[in-house]
Amino acid sequence: MRNSRFKRAAVIVAAILTLASGSVCAAPVKILAFGTSLTQGYGLPPGTEYTTVLQEKLKAVGVDARIVNAGVSGDTSADGLSRLDWSLADKPQAAIVEMGSNDALRGLAPAQTEKNLNAILAKLKAAHVAVLFCGMHAPRNLGPEYAAQFDAIYPKLAKQYGVLFYPFILDGVALNPKLNQADGIHPNPAGVKIIVSRILPYVQKLIAVRRY
Repeated sequence: MRNSRFKRAAVIVAAILTLASGSVCAAPVKILAFGTSLTQGYGLPPGTEYTTVLQEKLKAVGVDARIVNAGVSGDTSADGLSRLDWSLADKPQAAIVEMGSNDALRGLAPAQTEKNLNAILAKLKAAHVAVLFCGMHAPRNLGPEYAAQFDAIYPKLAKQYGVLFYPFILDGVALNPKLNQADGIHPNPAGVKIIVSRILPYVQKLIAVRRY
């Protein structure tokens, strides 16, 4: 009788552990989308910003992810750095970093942008957060020297930190009036779909290499 009770208890414990293990595995991957108005969804109808569309696309391919939209319109890289600790308090497992566009629009020194982005990546690394780093191109009206210095920041830091790198967040969308809002800077819903379709394979890789 005693052995029978022990066996029943063992079965119950095993069942509880199995359920607990299954619940952990089923938890959605938490991804921090850390960026500017491009991430926030400036000028877009609710539900059409790239973070929402990306989350839906991931679900469609069988990936359960929760993307936290931490985009703030007008943020420079310095602004982003100043609020990163607060964003990390939610304990994301991975991050998509889109920063620096407003630095270029304001003509800020590329060396300062690089310093801030370096610090952002260092904080994410220290927090054991897997990163997809998105590149940005400087407006060409700032001159070839500025553009060359600014554009080079992103591949350089991606290599330095060994993170996944998406060369240009607006690839296939920039300068196309059919894919942008009237300001010529922010994508419209059609442009968002292009961004998501092109970045999706990189995000799938990000999820595959994330750390816990």
